[in-house]
Amino acid sequence: MALKDFLAKQFIDVIQWVEPEDGILAYRFPMRDMEIQTGAKLTVRESQMAAFVNEGRMADVFAPGLYTLNTHTLPLLTNLLNWDKMFQSPFKSDVYYFSTRLQVNQPWGTATPITVRDRDFGAVQLRGYGIYSWRIQDPRTFHTKVSGTRDLYKTGEIEGQLRNTIIGRMADTFAESQVPFLDMAANQVELGQKIAGQLAPAFAELGLALEAFVVQNLSLPEELQKRLNERIGMNMVGDMGRYTQFQVAQSMPIAAANEGGGAAGIGVGLGAGMAMAQTMMNAMRAPGGPAPEPLAPPPAGTPTAPAAGGGAAAAAGPKFCIECGKPMPGRAKFCPECGASQQ
Repeated sequence: MALKDFLAKQFIDVIQWVEPEDGILAYRFPMRDMEIQTGAKLTVRESQMAAFVNEGRMADVFAPGLYTLNTHTLPLLTNLLNWDKMFQSPFKSDVYYFSTRLQVNQPWGTATPITVRDRDFGAVQLRGYGIYSWRIQDPRTFHTKVSGTRDLYKTGEIEGQLRNTIIGRMADTFAESQVPFLDMAANQVELGQKIAGQLAPAFAELGLALEAFVVQNLSLPEELQKRLNERIGMNMVGDMGRYTQFQVAQSMPIAAANEGGGAAGIGVGLGAGMAMAQTMMNAMRAPGGPAPEPLAPPPAGTPTAPAAGGGAAAAAGPKFCIECGKPMPGRAKFCPECGASQQ
């Protein structure tokens, strides 16, 4: 190298970096046609780390602080360059800065339902979403495996990898948690902690630390949720016989408030409903089990449904007065007790 070329070369006395925007993980300090002056100042701010790379090999890594660069503060780089203790000349090396602050509010979610085993339902398909936060913990590993020699590396370039890793580990975590789906809503904090424990080694392999993992919601696909709602409704009903009796009792004031054929029609409907409930109870009874308790008979004065296939004969049989509730001939148009019209 000619003397004038050496004198024209620029030397770096101060090395520092301030993040100009969010989302930057790694930044290479510009070194084109420049060399670092021995005794230069290196500033590493809080939430940063810096690393020196010489001829493709990672040398010294610096935590936050102010450093004077010499053979004492660059021990590994000194060995790589075969410097002796009195070496005072400028040197050429790449300097990388890494942002170690938390990357917060990173969303995750299942693009398609995940099929997992469940203690209550056998197998269910789950959807879920939430947020997580992470940071760079080991710049050496991150530089070697992820960011490499790029001038700038941003969070958007690794987000897809991290989200897919999360989804890939969730099915195993759900299976190992042994928490039924119906109890997951009450144990989302515990579930998030278990998922974080499963994910931590995968993040560490990339030089990252998973700091928080939050499960905000777990749900079933629409069709499965509809079936679950039906099951919950049946559980809330409980004893079908008592439920039917309750409905009959609730309907009596309505039947009494209607006049003429309306009351008779409601009474017939109630009688048919009780008969149907009795049939359902018999069908649900396990073979060999005890017979269900028969439904209580309808209150006096409640018209009953005609027998199936009875036709005109059933219509001509005994019936009850719609006013006083006394039995009367089936073909009578007026009650023999109170004289009320049955039309």
